[in-house]
Amino acid sequence: MIRARISRRQLLLSGTAAAATLALAGSALAQGDYPTRPIRLIVPFAAGGSTDLSARLVAQFAGRELGQTIVVENKGGAGGSVGMEQVANAAPDGYTIGMATVSTHGSNPAVYPKLKYDPIKDFAPVTNVVSMPSVFTVHPSVPAKTMQEFIALARANPGKYSVASPGTGTLGHVNLENFQMLAKIDLLHVPYKGAGLGLNDAVAGQVNAISDNLASALPHVKSGRLRALAVLGATRSPQLPNVPTYAELGYKEMGDGGWFGIVAPAGTPPAIVARLNQAIHKAMQNPEFKRKVEDSGGTLVPTTPEQFKAQIQQAIARYARVAKAANIQLD
Repeated sequence: MIRARISRRQLLLSGTAAAATLALAGSALAQGDYPTRPIRLIVPFAAGGSTDLSARLVAQFAGRELGQTIVVENKGGAGGSVGMEQVANAAPDGYTIGMATVSTHGSNPAVYPKLKYDPIKDFAPVTNVVSMPSVFTVHPSVPAKTMQEFIALARANPGKYSVASPGTGTLGHVNLENFQMLAKIDLLHVPYKGAGLGLNDAVAGQVNAISDNLASALPHVKSGRLRALAVLGATRSPQLPNVPTYAELGYKEMGDGGWFGIVAPAGTPPAIVARLNQAIHKAMQNPEFKRKVEDSGGTLVPTTPEQFKAQIQQAIARYARVAKAANIQLD
């Protein structure tokens, strides 16, 4: 009996030692050997937009830091939900990552009750990368030089002034509903099948106003075909230093604008998340990376995984409140 007890104890110790050895080996592999093959970066929107541009910069410069190719794959559809679902369902080994946005991880969970991923439980945040402000603009025919004047006009004429959005349930639409509630105004929402179509009609004066990303709207603002009244961003844009943010105007609950960050599938080893975070942050220090982001109207915003998770949680809470109050839900 004594021998049996000793044997079982030795077996237990042997198993514990083997588990510890495997854990150490896995940690060493995650920290030292990763990555050993190309990494797939899923962009949940079509090629050519701001999200895609940011992803390709990450792929180019972080790939150099990691010593491996990062292959960008555009998987658009359902406001970014199709691509993010693929990231959520991928193996948590660091070889599939995704470009998360305030749409995929903020407004989509609020407006799509049948969303096939959980923006918190199904992902391991790596880092935020780019903050991309949007700008609220009006056609020059609108007799308002400032946002305060536009709000006064809207209050005096409920439902008269039309505002374009990229479509019902999109981030642009949810932001518009939030603004109306905060400013206590009633605007005429005109949904389009994409931001580009709405922007064209705003420039032509077919709609009175539009809120679009800064990179798209800026040429029209500089040419005088649109007048900028407010920037949705954490700070004023260097390209539009005289245009106040919503927060400056008293509408802090509008948030701090759009962002593009990197997430991995839930369960990705912390050592791999840390390696990706380190490589992306080092890539962001490259002057060419920074210049290209700033040329597109964006700002670099490196964060820890914990900070990025907090930003995602804040976006979810904000847009859930707006979607419920405005009764916005899509199938």
